[in-house]
Amino acid sequence: MNVPEVTAMLTALGLKLAAGFALYMVGRWLISFAIGILSRVLTSRNFDPTLQRYIASILGVLLNIVLVVAILGFFGIETTSFAALLAGVGLAVGAAWSGLLSNFAAGAFLVIFRPYKVGDYVVGGGVEGSVTEVGLFNTIITSPDNVQTIVGNSKMSGDVVKNYSAHSYRRVDRTAQLAFGVDPLDAIARLKPALAAIANVMAEPAPDVEILDFNERGTVLAVRPYCHTNNYWQVYFDTNKLISATFGEAGYAAPHTVEYEKQIK
Repeated sequence: MNVPEVTAMLTALGLKLAAGFALYMVGRWLISFAIGILSRVLTSRNFDPTLQRYIASILGVLLNIVLVVAILGFFGIETTSFAALLAGVGLAVGAAWSGLLSNFAAGAFLVIFRPYKVGDYVVGGGVEGSVTEVGLFNTIITSPDNVQTIVGNSKMSGDVVKNYSAHSYRRVDRTAQLAFGVDPLDAIARLKPALAAIANVMAEPAPDVEILDFNERGTVLAVRPYCHTNNYWQVYFDTNKLISATFGEAGYAAPHTVEYEKQIK
């Protein structure tokens, strides 16, 4: 083979490689463009964000496979044989990555049955926080202290999940310790109207203040206002402040044990 023939062959190969690269880049751009259009259409129709991400991920994987097969066909590689090879590789990978595939299957069930969605506040898989993404294989949860945690979908689907956003309101459970000699009915009468005045506390159901228990210090009150999940921690802390301020204004004695009272005497 002489030099002109080698030069012509290398030139043709270079042009084909350049064309293949251009085809890949154009294909990737078209895939991103198609997914972007789909996302905008689904968003404009108020489609659920969880399903949006899931559909976009599946579409992206399928279109990328089609792109790879098309490029191989462009280079003259028999795509039928490639498809058989891909199926064989898929079986081998599936056996090796059974855990990954179980996460994928669990993700599909999570999307279908929707025990939670993006934005819900949940406890599941040993994690508590707001769901920021339900992906193909993992659920991403951001905890109240702003830490991102990635949990496998199989763990989430196989665990007990508490969804605090499933209902329109949530109860805040606090207790108030009274000293011996303090009238619990007087404390209840002071706390109930004050609780109703806390920002974001719901009027219906009305806040509960009841006698919960008795211990060595005195009477224990259950203090339970209701609020939307988004306002839970604000109401929680404001309730604590309210109990302290209300008892202080009433001049209630600090609760101590009988043994402590004997010691200070």
